[in-house]
Amino acid sequence: MLRGLYSATSGLIAQQRKHDSATNNITNLNTPGFKQVNVVTRSFPEMLISLVRGSSDQSTSVIGSVNGGVFAEEGLASFLQGDIMPTDNPTDIAILSNIQVPGLQFDASGKALNDQGELVFQPQAFFTVENAEGEERYTRDGKFSVNEDGEWVTPTGHRLLSADGQPLVINSLSGNIQISPNGRIFDTVTGQQLLAADGVTPLSIRISVIENPHELIREGDGNYRIDPNAEPARLLGIDDTVELLQGYMERSNVDATAQMVDMMSALRAYEANQKVVQFYDRNMDKAVNEIGRI
Repeated sequence: MLRGLYSATSGLIAQQRKHDSATNNITNLNTPGFKQVNVVTRSFPEMLISLVRGSSDQSTSVIGSVNGGVFAEEGLASFLQGDIMPTDNPTDIAILSNIQVPGLQFDASGKALNDQGELVFQPQAFFTVENAEGEERYTRDGKFSVNEDGEWVTPTGHRLLSADGQPLVINSLSGNIQISPNGRIFDTVTGQQLLAADGVTPLSIRISVIENPHELIREGDGNYRIDPNAEPARLLGIDDTVELLQGYMERSNVDATAQMVDMMSALRAYEANQKVVQFYDRNMDKAVNEIGRI
C-alpha cells in the first residue's frame, strides 16, 4: 500500500517544482535578457512485482511491473532570441544572435541532428562580464549603466569587458559614442574609433560564443558561468551571424500564455496527488486505530 503513497508524494514534489519554475518565468517576464526555464520530469525505473508462494518449492508468479513515481530531473533553459525593444538609451545594447553551423539546419527551438544522428544545439552569443572576484560570467542582459570610474556595469554591478579582457572604460560621454554592429566603439564627434587604456588597442565589446549554451550554469540575476568540464567559450568570429544594437534591449523570451497553462496544470496535478496522499492517510488511520483494536 505504501508504494502508492510514495508515488503520490514524488508527484507532489515534481509538480511543486514545475509550478515554482513557471512562477519564476512569469515573474521575470519583463527582465531584460531573461531565458525561460522548462522543468523536465522523468519516471523512476519500473520494478517487476512477483508473488512468492510459501510452499516448499518457493514457486513464483509474475504479477506485473509497477512504476516507482516521478521526479523533476532538471530545468533546461530556452536560449531562443527574445524580442528587441527600442529604449533610446545609448548604454543599452541588445544582442541579435543567429549563429549557424555548416551542414546543420536548426529548428525553431534551436536544435538540429548531425550526420551521426547526434543532437546539436545552436551556439549563442553573450556579453562577457566580470564579477567582484574577477571571474568571467556571461549574460544577455544588455541594460548597462556607467559608474563613476567610467566602467560599463550591469544592474548587478558586473563590469562589461572589452575585447582585450579588461573592463570597458569610456571617458567620453555616453551620448557621444556609437557602437557598431560588430561591437566596435566610435566617437560620434570625431568619427574615430576609441582606444583602450594602453592608447593603442581599438576599443570594442567582448562578445563570447558558447557552442552548447545548455552547458552553462545559471547563477541568478541573468548571469551564467560555464561548466569547467565543458568546451570553453570562444570570441565572436567574423562569420558568426551576430549583431549588436545600440539603444535597444532584448526582452525575456518567456511565453506568458504557455507558462500560465503550465502553472495551472501543475496546480491541478498537485491537487490530484494531494487527494491520493489523503486517501492513503485515511486508510492507514483505519488500519491502525480501528482494525488494530480488533
